[in-house]
Amino acid sequence: MPSLANPTRFLTLVAHVVPWLTLVTLALLGIGLYLSLYVAPPDYQQGETVKIMFIHVPAAWLAMFGYSLIAIASLGTLIWWHPLADVAAKTAVPIGATFTFIALVTGSLWGKPMWGTYWVWDARLTSMLVLFLLYLGLMALWQAIEELGRAGRAAAILALVGAINVPIIKFSVDWWNTLHQPASVFRAGGPSIDPALLTPLFVMAGAFTLLFVLLHLLAMRAEILRRRVRAMQLSQVEHAAGAEA
Repeated sequence: MPSLANPTRFLTLVAHVVPWLTLVTLALLGIGLYLSLYVAPPDYQQGETVKIMFIHVPAAWLAMFGYSLIAIASLGTLIWWHPLADVAAKTAVPIGATFTFIALVTGSLWGKPMWGTYWVWDARLTSMLVLFLLYLGLMALWQAIEELGRAGRAAAILALVGAINVPIIKFSVDWWNTLHQPASVFRAGGPSIDPALLTPLFVMAGAFTLLFVLLHLLAMRAEILRRRVRAMQLSQVEHAAGAEA
């Protein structure tokens, strides 16, 4: 594992992993969509609208997973100065923001027939919106500071401060009275969802997770190459300036 701190070795690993990961992701996503659309039965209360769950729930899980990954990478930036830590954190931000946006949109579409409104300011929805704003704040911070080292440290501090929102999202339905139902998958007594719905949900969650990993690896590769090009350009500028002097 420590050898992966070397960007060149990391790029070699990505080159070998990405083709196979792409095939597995597409296959699992296809299976998950088939099970969700054609095999999973409609709910006796919600009807076909329950199938929004197969997109909404995995997207919400990965929204929190993405921010947790950023927080861990931020520790690597601030404490261990891992060569790829801020690359991992920076590239996970837009991916996590996208999944958060999907969770918010699908949640609103699911909430309309169930609650009679697209949006309510309950604890779960509000904390998810805060998560989306944190993602946007991190993207803005990376864009606002040109020097990569300063940008990485500033973003790492913001990410770690905002990490407190992740357990708030997770336990908001237990701590406060919200319209969201309590945990129905990962809970002490076991899942309360019917297996006919639970199986497609897990398949879609696996497919979304692999998609996140695939996109993250590709984004990290692109960021490493972009930084190498930038370093070469700066070196050429400095060399030219030295020659003129």
